[in-house]
Amino acid sequence: MNEPTPSSPVTDENHLIAERRGKLAKLRADGVAYPNDFQPDSKAADLHAAYGEQDKEALAAAGHAVKVAGRMMLKRVMGKASFATLQDGSGRIQIFLDKATVGEDAYARFKTWDIGDIIAVEGSIFKTNKGELSVHASAIRLLAKSLRPLPDKFHGVADQELRYRQRYVDLIMTEETRNTFMARSKTIGSIRQYMLNAGFLEVETPMLHPIPGGAAAKPFVTHHNALDMEMFLRIAPELYLKRLIVGGFERVFEVNRNFRNEGVSPRHNPEFTMMEFYAAYTDYKWLMDFTEALIREAAIAACGSAQLSYQGKPLDLGKPFDRLTIVQAILKHAPRYTEAQLLDEAFLRGELKRVGADMDGPAMARAGLGALQLALFEETAESQLWDPTYIIDYPVEVSPLARASDTQSGITERYELFITGREIANGFSELNDPEDQAARFQAQVEAKDAGDEEAMYYDADYIRALEYGMPPTGGCGIGIDRLVMIFTDSPSIRDVILFPHLRPED
Repeated sequence: MNEPTPSSPVTDENHLIAERRGKLAKLRADGVAYPNDFQPDSKAADLHAAYGEQDKEALAAAGHAVKVAGRMMLKRVMGKASFATLQDGSGRIQIFLDKATVGEDAYARFKTWDIGDIIAVEGSIFKTNKGELSVHASAIRLLAKSLRPLPDKFHGVADQELRYRQRYVDLIMTEETRNTFMARSKTIGSIRQYMLNAGFLEVETPMLHPIPGGAAAKPFVTHHNALDMEMFLRIAPELYLKRLIVGGFERVFEVNRNFRNEGVSPRHNPEFTMMEFYAAYTDYKWLMDFTEALIREAAIAACGSAQLSYQGKPLDLGKPFDRLTIVQAILKHAPRYTEAQLLDEAFLRGELKRVGADMDGPAMARAGLGALQLALFEETAESQLWDPTYIIDYPVEVSPLARASDTQSGITERYELFITGREIANGFSELNDPEDQAARFQAQVEAKDAGDEEAMYYDADYIRALEYGMPPTGGCGIGIDRLVMIFTDSPSIRDVILFPHLRPED
């Protein structure tokens, strides 16, 4: 690797860091370098809300005293008076200080401080001649020295990967990023409150499983030393939550972290957040109505409206969500096919191969008509489901935990919700027949033995729980990350996860 030239950015940054370390050394020599004895009593946003509309004369007469603290983002030194911009967790406010008020020593120290330093200010609220709300400092202190220079204020953090790796810098520099994660917090808070208001009990289930279950996915494997046993990071909480339904908790939910040892993409992160819930004496039709209302409420809480825009295209979460079967969705969004073709297994296999689907895996080798229809749906129609759409009546062979329909052979009472062409939720009337569930598990074991790594394991304890009797139940899982992507107009799942997984640096 070539050594950086004297004028390279790396050398320049190292020089600035060295300068700042020198300043820190002097702070240490003078006393406590990182004091912890200051508590602000005001936030920037609250000050703007409380005093932003008051006129200059009224503020001057009132002399409101405040204490603020935050990161210095801008600094203008002008002889005996200077301005700085302080950024706290709520926003920014301007600081005005003059030598006569803060004292010559404090003013001299201020002039040596750097952009990025954490400072404390005491003073009074006023407005400048240009009408900008400001704090006239009567005392100012350095609380924490910033040793690394922030990115250029005009360009921010331009490197997208750097924004993911150093999210702390991204949050300092980028208001949009801060807004995204505040919207995420509001989304989760709204969902949690909605569930509590609907009579659900929030619970916590294990993240280390002796048997991975509840989804068709490849797990992360670990080893428990004390128990000397192989364990798996949770791929879904489903089977534990349904054990609670057996136990008599009739409505439960969990905001949970799941882990799947699969690919990384704009829609997939190996660690992701779901909200999963189960309600006794309900079915998949009730679930669809409930999920629709919940998502609409969360959108309003996070965005202020159910009418959104995603990637430049309008999206209305306020109107009723559509409901289509797999075949109906293909016929609507890929009208080149006929219904007769979609009932022909040989045609489906040939067409899937033609459109580039992977037909070599063990799952497709064993696939029946329903699974083939689903595969063609995923290749041709799924990405076109922009408006909220429930795809309903999934085949039994790809729904090992869902209740079979009493009226349609080979079909389950299951749905998946798609918005902007991606899956957001998956729900169904739960299979509560222990003998049927045991047979479905056994079919999954045979699929795994045949080479399907995502097939489920046989969970004997879950079958034992069902044998005690589980009431008719509906359950659903909602992808929080993908939902926040929609609410915040974010193109990648990494934009809505504070610390997404990346390859190691260098």
